[in-house]
Amino acid sequence: MIDKTSLWIVIIGLAVGSFLLRFSFTGFVGDRAMPAWLIRHLRYTAVAVLPALVAPKVLWPTATGGDPDPARLAAAAVALTMGVMTKNVLAAMGAGAVTLYGMLYLLG
Repeated sequence: MIDKTSLWIVIIGLAVGSFLLRFSFTGFVGDRAMPAWLIRHLRYTAVAVLPALVAPKVLWPTATGGDPDPARLAAAAVALTMGVMTKNVLAAMGAGAVTLYGMLYLLG
């Protein structure tokens, strides 16, 4: 177990680092117009975050000891398909969740 002093040093250090990262972008550049190429690339940031969070849980799930299983792969495929077809994030997430729980129920 980490002692309280070290824990608070880490928490405060992470808070300061996180603030400085955000401030360096918004504080120093916030009053100037950004180049078109940068804005074009920043549009893809939000689209990349959700798959980056989900992919490890699909390919190396903790529940199966790190081995991919058909239920999670099917749920990811259904969510991807629904997202491409409807362009609706909530519909894709809902379809993926229903598929995951349905497959887990069917496969035991």
